[in-house]
Amino acid sequence: MSLPIVYHPDYIAPLPEGHRFPMSKFKLLYELLLADGIAQLDCVYRPEVPSRELIELVHLPEYVRAYCEGTLDPKAQRRIGLPWSPALANRTCVAVGGTILTAQLALQYGLACNTAGGTHHAFPGYGSGFCIFNDLAIATRVLQQLGLVKKVLIVDLDVHQGDGTACIFQDDPSVFTFSMHCEANFPNNKQKSDLDVPLPVGLDDDGYLHILAKYLSDVLSQVQPDLVLYDAGVDTHASDRLGKLALTDLGIYRREMQVLTTCLAAGCPVACVIGGGYADDLQGLVARHSLLHRAAKVIYQQCLAVPS
Repeated sequence: MSLPIVYHPDYIAPLPEGHRFPMSKFKLLYELLLADGIAQLDCVYRPEVPSRELIELVHLPEYVRAYCEGTLDPKAQRRIGLPWSPALANRTCVAVGGTILTAQLALQYGLACNTAGGTHHAFPGYGSGFCIFNDLAIATRVLQQLGLVKKVLIVDLDVHQGDGTACIFQDDPSVFTFSMHCEANFPNNKQKSDLDVPLPVGLDDDGYLHILAKYLSDVLSQVQPDLVLYDAGVDTHASDRLGKLALTDLGIYRREMQVLTTCLAAGCPVACVIGGGYADDLQGLVARHSLLHRAAKVIYQQCLAVPS
């Protein structure tokens, strides 16, 4: 058994030429993982589109209906930043299904990785910042509804605060939100996570990893979650055009190893999503996203794989 990886061909949908969201990265990431032997075809799982009822565990029914049917008003569309199309609406729902499946696989195998996900700027009644439905929140509620978990820890290391996730779970003791993000970055109006760690512009590898080590073990001990949902955004990289931090490729790989080993050592299964990443060098961006899966494969083989 190799590392469980979740992918669907519908993780990409057409966008207008020149759009700044790097939609093609999801397919390119999957192809890279296959080419480098990180993903094995017999351990790649394809998600299904979740029912609207599951999406509505988090989002207002009128918002879900308006988005899925293409009747969302233009101002709300502009706030999302992605032009509506039937293909994009389908892609949005498939990606949510991917994170639900990833979480279920993590509970079964101890560790699993999506090749999309991390839409943490989506609020119950509206989308924002390229995020339409909040996959992290929906997966949490689905697993709770199924009785598979009671307590969930969301570790959000995207460079931007997980404001939608923080809002959704505010005052909910069953979900702990931990966001480490660049302070001087989107969103301008931050929400209150259970633990927010704002970071200074230009923070480098060693500074970042020292701060992460300072908090993560204590959070795990305090929360004692049944599952960790890990948003591994690579917009923390020095070359990211929406980032403002200064991590290197090696720093991101060290971060992934640190998060995964710390969580698994605490006895917590981990479901990973890739989060944000925005760069003109698409191949470099895809390679950075793959660092999550590379680290996860190493740790899975060392700690979780059952010898055949």
